[in-house]
Amino acid sequence: MVSNKTSETTSSSHSQPLDVQQTTCCIVGGGPAGVILALLLARQDIPVMLLESHKDFDRDFRGDTIHPSVMEIMEELGLADRLHQLPHSKMRKITVQTNNQQSAAFGADFTRLKTRYPYIMMLPQVKFLEFIIEEAKRYPSFQLVLGANVQELIEEDGVIRGVRYRGHGGWHEIRAALTVGADGRHSRLRQLAGFEAIETSPPMDVLWFRLPRKSDEAEGLNGRIGKGHIVAMLDRCDTWQIAYVIPKGGYQKLRAEGLEALRQSVAEVVPELSDRVHQLEDWSQIAFLSVESSRLKRWYRPGLLLIGDAAHVMSPVGGVGINYAIQDAVVAANIITEPLKKNHLHLWDLAQVQRQRELPTRIIQGFQSLMQQQILVRALNSEVAFNPPFFLRLPILRDVIPRLIAFGVSPAHVKT
Repeated sequence: MVSNKTSETTSSSHSQPLDVQQTTCCIVGGGPAGVILALLLARQDIPVMLLESHKDFDRDFRGDTIHPSVMEIMEELGLADRLHQLPHSKMRKITVQTNNQQSAAFGADFTRLKTRYPYIMMLPQVKFLEFIIEEAKRYPSFQLVLGANVQELIEEDGVIRGVRYRGHGGWHEIRAALTVGADGRHSRLRQLAGFEAIETSPPMDVLWFRLPRKSDEAEGLNGRIGKGHIVAMLDRCDTWQIAYVIPKGGYQKLRAEGLEALRQSVAEVVPELSDRVHQLEDWSQIAFLSVESSRLKRWYRPGLLLIGDAAHVMSPVGGVGINYAIQDAVVAANIITEPLKKNHLHLWDLAQVQRQRELPTRIIQGFQSLMQQQILVRALNSEVAFNPPFFLRLPILRDVIPRLIAFGVSPAHVKT
């Protein structure tokens, strides 16, 4: 259990008393990587405290895809059947069409995969996070703190010993044998620790919005490529979650042109939406995502480990960010559980997490970069009808691409 010592003054930069608590593992960030790692450690009776800066888990236009590899992890935890009881849809195919062709230009068919879960589950991320949190609360070694805004790392003799956060009326201090940064693409812990990233510059940004979906329309993910425009439509039962891809840095120009220009562009690329685009009445209905891609040269320091988007920011191509974040969490739990139990966690344990996860990350980011350059850049810069690159039609890729999206390069499994 987490022990508490209240109103204890520490040798920090703050003169006011701090609430000080002690735990074994402090996880910063209540996204997919953070909640899964917290659950896995709590199941092993390891005291774990999960800090989330927001007061709930509800955010709009977060990734809502649960890939087959994650479903297999859920099965290993005995949670797959219960997860399926939540309202969801299933994406069995990805189909991309160009405006100069009647048939699909390319795509991915997950029904051919050899797994009990030959589809991508479409589930609001808030529901998935709440589901995992409720499961974690069954274990007395788990503690969740919402509204915890982490501001400082505690460092002593070159070792990270925990964090200080603001919230709940003042400053609080969490001391831990291990601190894990799972706080996303804008990671505060990454910034505080001074980690250096290897950055790539994806040639695109994305606008997200929703429009009604008719019951007789196609299921799954449907992409359309027109003259200089790309629209992706994700089936969310009664709505389409729509990604409108724009060139990098083109958002302000689009705003200046006005909503009517956006509505016309969407209708030109996807004519069947022309009877619904009028429902986009205000820019507040539209979320802007600045697409990034990077990875850290080093994911760890003594007493500190970063996983998920905090360690490697993923492009939205393939929707694999959640998949890889959860696999990071599983691998981390497999490696650090016994050292934490024995109070003998060493730097090489943290290094081993990066060793196991770095190559799969580099390969999938390379795949994403290839897709961006060969498809998205060409499509956005094309003033004529777009033709997909020939290699996408190679028979060998019919199974390779779906498997890469569904499982990644080296699927993680829960160590028992």
